[in-house]
Amino acid sequence: MGRALRLRCPRCGVGKMFSGPLTTCERCSHCRLKYERAPGYFLGSIYINYGLTAMATTVSYVVLHVILGWTNRQLTFPLTGFCMVFPALAFRHTRALWLALDCHWDESLMEIEEE
Repeated sequence: MGRALRLRCPRCGVGKMFSGPLTTCERCSHCRLKYERAPGYFLGSIYINYGLTAMATTVSYVVLHVILGWTNRQLTFPLTGFCMVFPALAFRHTRALWLALDCHWDESLMEIEEE
């Protein structure tokens, strides 16, 4: 999971996962792990991103509304803005987390292929 947070290859921890702000590399530059193994592979990362956004929004709403007494009118724009910006900022990390979880569950991905 630490490798995912650093946006590194989940297998070796050396290669970068992204070549640009939104561009996932095809393979790890060090161990050659193929990141996207099928079309739509990273669809699961969208669920992680959505879950994190929903959880953060809910916690923020409860703290600001119930505990600190902000009105719904005061919360509308800040929480809407958060729901628009946070998923874009979390995009790379949720992809890296999805790949790390897949490698954790599918141990065959952690084996280095001999060339």
